[in-house]
Amino acid sequence: MSTQNIVERILSDANAEAEKIINDGKLNAARIRQKCAEDNKLKQDEAQAEVRAKITFLTEKKQAAARLECAKLALSAKRRVIDQIYAMALSRLISLEKEQTLELAERLLESYAEQGDVIHLAQNFAYEKDLKLLPVIKAKGLSICEERESIDGGMILVGKISDKDLSYGALLSADRAQFESEIAAKIFND
Repeated sequence: MSTQNIVERILSDANAEAEKIINDGKLNAARIRQKCAEDNKLKQDEAQAEVRAKITFLTEKKQAAARLECAKLALSAKRRVIDQIYAMALSRLISLEKEQTLELAERLLESYAEQGDVIHLAQNFAYEKDLKLLPVIKAKGLSICEERESIDGGMILVGKISDKDLSYGALLSADRAQFESEIAAKIFND
C-alpha cells in the first residue's frame, strides 16, 4: 500500500468518523430539543393550571364578597323598613286620642304598677287630670309627680323596689326585640 493510499484511507476513515460524530451530535441535539420541548410544554401546562386555579380562587372570592355585600345591603334596607315601621308606631302612639291614651295608660298601670309607685309622665302627656281619675290610681295608691320627663310619650314608674320605663319608645323597643324577626319574615317573606 502506498503512502497515498494510506493517507486517503486515514482521511476517509476520519471523514467517516467525523460524519458519524456529526450525525450522532445531530441526533443527540434533536433528542435534547425534544426533551426541552416536552419539559417546556409540561411547565406551560402547570403554569396554565396554576393560573386557572388562581383565577377560579379569585373569582370565587370576589363572588363571595359580592354576595356578602348584597346581603348586607338587603339587610340594611330591611332594617330601614323596620325602623320606619317602629317610627310610625311611635308617632301613632304619641298622637292617640284621649280615650285610647287613657285606656293604654290604665292597662300599663294595671300590669306594671306596684302599690305606692310614683308616675312620672312624659312632657307631651296631655291628659293628666283624666289619668288621676282612673280607678287603678286609687286602687294601687299611685301618685303623679308634677315634674315631667323628657321621654317620647308614656310614663316612668318610680317605686320602692324598682323603676319601670313605660315610655312609648321603651315599650316599642321591647316589642321590637321580641317580634322583629317575625315582622321581617311577614313583610319580606324570608
